[in-house]
Amino acid sequence: MKTYHILPVVLLASLMLLAGCKKEQKPQILPSISGKAGEVEIVSPKNVWESEAGNAVRTVLQAEYPFTPQKESKYRIYNVPPEGFVNVFRLHRNILYLHIADTCAKRMTISKNVWAEPQTMITVFAPDEAAAAEVILLQNEKICEAFEDAERERVIYNAKKFENASLAQTIRSQFGGSPWFPSSYTMKKNTDDFAWISYETTYTTQGIFIYKFPYTGPEQFTREALVAKRNEVMKENVPGTLEGSYMITNPVITPGYWQKSYKGREFTEIRSLWETQNDYMGGPFISDAFRSSDGKDVIVIEGFVYAPKYDKRDYLRQVEAIIYSWH
Repeated sequence: MKTYHILPVVLLASLMLLAGCKKEQKPQILPSISGKAGEVEIVSPKNVWESEAGNAVRTVLQAEYPFTPQKESKYRIYNVPPEGFVNVFRLHRNILYLHIADTCAKRMTISKNVWAEPQTMITVFAPDEAAAAEVILLQNEKICEAFEDAERERVIYNAKKFENASLAQTIRSQFGGSPWFPSSYTMKKNTDDFAWISYETTYTTQGIFIYKFPYTGPEQFTREALVAKRNEVMKENVPGTLEGSYMITNPVITPGYWQKSYKGREFTEIRSLWETQNDYMGGPFISDAFRSSDGKDVIVIEGFVYAPKYDKRDYLRQVEAIIYSWH
């Protein structure tokens, strides 16, 4: 059974007509999306929302977001019945539509920019609630990946639109590449092999570290080696607010560790929590390591968040998008 493919917009509109929605001509110029970052609108009848299908949605989208100091779910979700799926509700940034009818075969589709732009809409087709739950749970990773990619691309798009070009030029001359920096980010510290770029408000800090060191072999990309190097670099370059304090990697939690690929770029990723030796600051971070284009150095680009008064998930997604935009 093929359960995943990209559905053309015209076909999706026709299928939604069968679901009881009025077929409309897609406008040539789409309106901008609505809704908050990290939010997903679930379109389904109330009885479906309260069935095993709704439970499956909650299991997938409200699973715990990894490596934040306090428990946070991956997404905020809310339910809209099909008869209410009109006007502004169609413009939501992330939509999961549950289409259940006894004539439907089990499958899932992902569509872009159906009613607004940049919008991601996932439709689950199933003959009954149990079958819908099965599709949702089987396609767990693809559902989360589609919404994560959509959130990431929106941040990158805005960073490109409002880029700090001079900052990017400085980083590119030092490290052979650069992410897209929003105009709100400024250089905080810069040495030959280390840069600290930051966006700071009264109560939050979103920071980017970029550093490099000579490549000697693949053993440098193990979890243990990357954490040890990170601690060495942080001690030297990132002091805390108290004398003798400096950033470290939380020594109790085992960092998440993955080999990843994004838009053709291969890198090793670590996620964990940072804290401050001899101080009380801390928060989440995400770190990507890869070889330089000439193969001579290991480049590490890291995003971290300090937001003691707030949840961290959305701030972390923003710095993650920036470091993923390396080019």
